[in-house]
Amino acid sequence: MTELDSPMSAIAAEMRTQFGYRPREAWRHAHGWSLQEVADRLNDRSQQQDEAIAAETSAVSKWERWPVMSTQRRPTIPVLLALADVYGCGVEDLLDLQDRAELPAWELNVLNRMTPADVEPGGTELVKMAADESLTWARWAEITNVGAFSLAQLWGQTQLLASQYLQPDSNPIALFSRARELRAEAGRLLGGHQHPHQASELYMISGYLCSLLAWMSSDLGHAAEAETQSETAWLCAELARSDTLRAWVLSVRSKTAFWSGRLKDALQHARRGASYAPGGTVAVLLACQEADAWSQLGAVNEALAALTRAEAAREAVTDADDIGGLFACTPARQENYAAAAQLRIGRPNDALESADRALDLINAQPVRAYGTVAQIHISRAAAYLDLGEPDGAYEALQPVLTLSPDRRLAPVADRLTELGAGLGHLRGAGRAVVGLRAAIDEFGRDSASRRLAALSPGHSST
Repeated sequence: MTELDSPMSAIAAEMRTQFGYRPREAWRHAHGWSLQEVADRLNDRSQQQDEAIAAETSAVSKWERWPVMSTQRRPTIPVLLALADVYGCGVEDLLDLQDRAELPAWELNVLNRMTPADVEPGGTELVKMAADESLTWARWAEITNVGAFSLAQLWGQTQLLASQYLQPDSNPIALFSRARELRAEAGRLLGGHQHPHQASELYMISGYLCSLLAWMSSDLGHAAEAETQSETAWLCAELARSDTLRAWVLSVRSKTAFWSGRLKDALQHARRGASYAPGGTVAVLLACQEADAWSQLGAVNEALAALTRAEAAREAVTDADDIGGLFACTPARQENYAAAAQLRIGRPNDALESADRALDLINAQPVRAYGTVAQIHISRAAAYLDLGEPDGAYEALQPVLTLSPDRRLAPVADRLTELGAGLGHLRGAGRAVVGLRAAIDEFGRDSASRRLAALSPGHSST
């Protein structure tokens, strides 16, 4: 082609067609140069024009292969200008569609606005071009795909879900689906471009939603999936740099570990969460969870000390919770934990008092968390059994036994099973004991986790 006086641009185009070279590689081969020869010419040009482009053969190779090899170094505007000068072509000749699709928007805008005079700028022209570049970048930087209204809406919907999950008329599986959709929406927004403070808020929202999904997964009897959700929630907390969210994620992990029988993990998560000195009421809940785990291990003094820390954390609360609902530890919730812990360490009278206080407190609330209410009644029933009053236990358990199957969450079902196992030590077979055994057996035959399994592929819904 050279012998036929073909222009260099035609030779480069033929190189691309015949051998599949990328544009910058094609122009090098059109000149018949090696990587080293191009690097030498670039360095000579850099010295002559007092530029800061240091070229090596590896750099030239990486500039040629980007973005096909996405890990390679991207050619910047100064590099493209220098290569165009060395090859005697325009910058646009060194770029194809794939290059343009991967270049940052602000750089592409600068390239599109360039005139031939920009290729070899003098001092004044160089300063003007740099100002243009910064202006174009600034315009890109101020663009965001999310505004204050969208963020407020996401926060509000997350708060609503956390509150609805506790309400007696809620459908856990339907709320799980809604939380999943909302988390996907927040993730989609994060895939776009927003200001740093907006990205931080989106990570916060995503972290709470993943924590909510983790809590729900555990309640539905899926501990492994709950752990996966918690790990993602932790990543969001780290990216948002929020100690309070970190603490809530560790609270969820402590809860999952406890109901999975991993008591040491439950203790570790609760203690670590408290070490972040978080805001709101999560410190109260973490102390309660520590007491829960210690009591299950039979460590009386440690359990009582943790309950005392929960009271101290309650007195130290000065600010409101970010989300509320599930992500808040009300006094009723605290008393519920206290009742369960006191039962396990052999203090049925104290447990009954705590459970009664919890009921009084929760009945005064506008929203009564049905899961917490159920556990309070189970604690009351267990206390009556420990006091040798099976009739009182049977009466205390009635609100739990009448729960609809889709509200029979795993923690409630597990505690009821534990209560049923404790009936074996009672002597005789009075009507109350017989009735309790039969009712607990019937309760366990249908639950939220069983219904979720029935909805899974390969299972019948009947």
